[in-house]
Amino acid sequence: MEAGAEMKGSGPDNLTIAVAAGKGGTGKTLIACSLAQALVRKGCAVQVLDCDVEEPNADILLRPEIADRETVSILVPEVNLELCLHCKRCAHACEVAAIAAIGQAVLTFHDLCSGCGACAFVCPTGAIEEVPLRIGEVAHGTTAEGIAFHGGRLDVGHQRSGPVTAATKRAQNGAVVTLIDAPPGTACPMQEAVDGSDFCVLVTEPTPFGLANLREAVATCRRMDVPCGVVVNRDRDRYAEMDQWLAAESLPVLLRVPERREIAEAYSRGETLLSASDEWLDELTDLHEQIAGLCAPSRKER
Repeated sequence: MEAGAEMKGSGPDNLTIAVAAGKGGTGKTLIACSLAQALVRKGCAVQVLDCDVEEPNADILLRPEIADRETVSILVPEVNLELCLHCKRCAHACEVAAIAAIGQAVLTFHDLCSGCGACAFVCPTGAIEEVPLRIGEVAHGTTAEGIAFHGGRLDVGHQRSGPVTAATKRAQNGAVVTLIDAPPGTACPMQEAVDGSDFCVLVTEPTPFGLANLREAVATCRRMDVPCGVVVNRDRDRYAEMDQWLAAESLPVLLRVPERREIAEAYSRGETLLSASDEWLDELTDLHEQIAGLCAPSRKER
């Protein structure tokens, strides 16, 4: 049983909340980890899934004690040349050029392999065997506050983040509040992390670049049918164009985090908003309550 599982409840106590951003560097990990710490201080059972597997850093802010590490592997082809007819069907079937049949030689490039299994399927003699190849790991642990932590990490040199993301999400406990730190951007890795969430918090910054990427992130959430709201980080004077667009799109601004020196200093030390000021405990608790209220109608329909 995960830490705090005995505190399981329903409604807002078991929401799955993804925290994403249209671009990197907006502070999504800071918001996700700060929210987790605030909720656990308020007595909620919380887990954090770090699904930003190419650049994970939630562990820096949460400092979990890792209990075990789970290896993530994909299946890649290994060719038995004694059985091979050199028909080249495997090379023709491979859409990512991970197999090359040249004369009497068959070369495999595991770093390119997508693990689809097409090569083994089309081989007429069974000369291709699929063998496991490690591409990453998922670390499982608990923080000093009692937050259950599951962090995926893609090994250097590998491109397929999907299996590592999927392995991280398999650790989800549906009885507690789950916070998913999603990869930045709106491509497949972000969508795989956000998929199935009750709500997505989109963290942005009040700049033209931030607004451009926020538009894409909102459109992506809507296509996925995942409700979303906005947190504006490093908020200075209001950025009129962003405020007008948010109003026109009826997007709720759930929280504004001002640009303050004490917040930047805390983050540079690997600490969360709660280290910068105690005021953020109530602010972050209110953030969760707003999300629960926005999710309530859709959860009643299920």
